[in-house]
Amino acid sequence: MPAILTAAIESVSLRSVGCPNRPSQIGIYASNSYDMNVLLLGSGGREHALAWKIRQSALCGALYIAPGNAGTAQCGTNVDLDPLDFSALGRFCLEQSVRMMVVGPEEPLVRGIVDFFAADAALQQIAVIGPSARGAQLEGSKAFAKAFMQRHGIPTADYREFDLSNYSAGVEYLKTHALPVVLKADGLAAGKGVVIAQSHLEAIAELELMLPYAKFGEASRKVVVEEYLDGIELSLFVVTDGNDYLILPEAKDYKRIGEGDTGLNTGGMGAVSPVPFADAAFLEKVRTRIVEPTIQGIRQEGIEYRGFLFIGLTKVGDDPYVIEYNCRMGDPETEVVILRLQNDLLALLQDLAAGRLAASQVHTDPRAAATVVLVSGGYPGPYEKGMEVDGLDILREDDVLVFHAGTQEQEQKILTSGGRVLAVSAYGEDIPGAVRRSLRIIDFIGFDGMYFRRDIGHEFL
Repeated sequence: MPAILTAAIESVSLRSVGCPNRPSQIGIYASNSYDMNVLLLGSGGREHALAWKIRQSALCGALYIAPGNAGTAQCGTNVDLDPLDFSALGRFCLEQSVRMMVVGPEEPLVRGIVDFFAADAALQQIAVIGPSARGAQLEGSKAFAKAFMQRHGIPTADYREFDLSNYSAGVEYLKTHALPVVLKADGLAAGKGVVIAQSHLEAIAELELMLPYAKFGEASRKVVVEEYLDGIELSLFVVTDGNDYLILPEAKDYKRIGEGDTGLNTGGMGAVSPVPFADAAFLEKVRTRIVEPTIQGIRQEGIEYRGFLFIGLTKVGDDPYVIEYNCRMGDPETEVVILRLQNDLLALLQDLAAGRLAASQVHTDPRAAATVVLVSGGYPGPYEKGMEVDGLDILREDDVLVFHAGTQEQEQKILTSGGRVLAVSAYGEDIPGAVRRSLRIIDFIGFDGMYFRRDIGHEFL
């Protein structure tokens, strides 16, 4: 295991993940550029994990996180900037000599932050990690993504799309559709725009809520109706410059609030990596049938894309199908993928920005990783904020990292500020070992109303 990753893990306390000083040598990593100032956009567990990893790089100068959380403050400097205020972000980058901006969440990408920087002569020299607004439509519009897959022969569920102009046709279509049936709001809906209807009545009622009643506002001005694929899901992550690509470690996340995968969908209650059923033969099918034609399609259509591509997959029998694309890293999958990535992340992103991915390769830790998310009581519905988090100062254990997702620091206290609060992540020789290590640490952490699932990775335990 590379010395810098070992050193980083050994520095962990449960108050925070901790970010080590820049190492004096970088082992398998190679670059000739140091002291790169970086701005990371976002405030969740994904961003804390990315900040932790970027801070380890020998290339990293100042690291800024906008707006960040109590955990990212341990890795760099939080700055009170809105990730959607592109002008303010541009001014900050120029004032602080930022050379790379890493975009964590999807909304700035869908709204065109990459295009904004590219159109400004003073900002063009800043490497922005993420796709153009057109590329981000792979996540920003379900209809765009499905049509893209159809054009390039990428295996996915059959679908139709409806809006108010053909709403009646949608109702008639749903009356005879095979069950269950999936309805998806076309646009961004904070992970809540997907319904799996078990009856025709439920499906028609949901279509009515989405279209005439605008349940998700602009996001559901169009609705994609697709067949339900009965399989087991996993997440694949790719970095691409629009021509070449590298595949990062795969992961499986758990979205349902209740144990046994029951109850409402959430942003994610935990994740594991690797995914045992995704063997070499299956992943080769994913590469040749999905990743290759996706990157080829991006290239053929002239889409500017320099960033992460998340591919949500389902395994039906022995074959992979695409459920969705995301234009950024997932959360909480990042909290296990980043643990298993042994590369210097900043060096990898530098190669990405410079179009040098063809000469790079991914180095993966052979150990398993698991993360268990601690959430506020009531989540994913209404929940209270401002609860003090206890136990982060007490313990110390190697191979366990507590990533902050929805926290803020006030008067030297860590308080909850979101639905998902912490992601307790751990290494293990296998998935059961990693999950057990996370759960053991969680027993010493607490805040009013805290809830978590003890069965993350249950298929593999």
